[in-house]
Amino acid sequence: MKSSYSQTTIWIMASRPKTLLAAFVPVIVGSSLAFMQGSFQPIAAFVALLCALLIQIATNFTNDLYDFLKGADNKKRVGPVRVLNAGLVTPEKMKFAIYLTFFMAFVLGLYLVYLTGTIILIVGIVSIIAGLAYTAGPYPLAYNGLGDIFVFVFFGVVGTVGTYYVQVQEISALSFLASIPVGALITNILVVNNYRDIDQDRFTGKNTLAVKLGKTFSRYEYLILMISSFFVPFIFYIFYDISLWIFLPYLTLPLAYKLVIMLFELQGEQLNSTLELTAKFSALYGLLFAIGIVM
Repeated sequence: MKSSYSQTTIWIMASRPKTLLAAFVPVIVGSSLAFMQGSFQPIAAFVALLCALLIQIATNFTNDLYDFLKGADNKKRVGPVRVLNAGLVTPEKMKFAIYLTFFMAFVLGLYLVYLTGTIILIVGIVSIIAGLAYTAGPYPLAYNGLGDIFVFVFFGVVGTVGTYYVQVQEISALSFLASIPVGALITNILVVNNYRDIDQDRFTGKNTLAVKLGKTFSRYEYLILMISSFFVPFIFYIFYDISLWIFLPYLTLPLAYKLVIMLFELQGEQLNSTLELTAKFSALYGLLFAIGIVM
């Protein structure tokens, strides 16, 4: 049966565009720290952003493929359309797209290696391997309760500190501290996703942290990660020479409260709106946090 979607639309759907805001946040925050120290390198920051986007898209492709092959995506799915599950793309085409997208990220990353040296090469290779290992390989991270840690480390710490490093060419305690709210709020996107899918994942054997520890744990994991993100600006202000502008992210407190209530009260397909809003929230917080650092 012929699809009503164009090929461009299908691959945009497969990339999960509503979650791609998460790739911008670590680059924006890492670059704001570099700017504060007078070392902002716009070309390096832009290439880092492209690499982050490509790695996230390739990871999403990999997730789509292996969730389909392992039966975690099926007709009972309550989340957004997945192109393989919907029969819009064949597994062979998806495999090619995965390899191509990761390869593009690697080639672009060589420019950052040229600027900074082999540390970034190692970080890039490990990031690509981790992106594949998220749902593929003999011990897929997402199927063994390690997805939350993966997201926090690679989309939070590695993304933020790595962006800072390719511009300043050093690693600081401040960049690690700045990565905490970034990682926490991006991890919350996954927490909502896994909380929504907990019954289906349990049935198909996808042992996410939500499946292992239950719905109550997931609710409070979301809440704790949210609270920790608002604690970091306070540390910036007390222990570093940062102005009151660092509290700009506190403007998002009403939205944070709304999101927590949504997670505690909504179920099933209702959580799709919570998932989208959580992704937008991470981007808004990150932008205000970066502005606060620069100001």
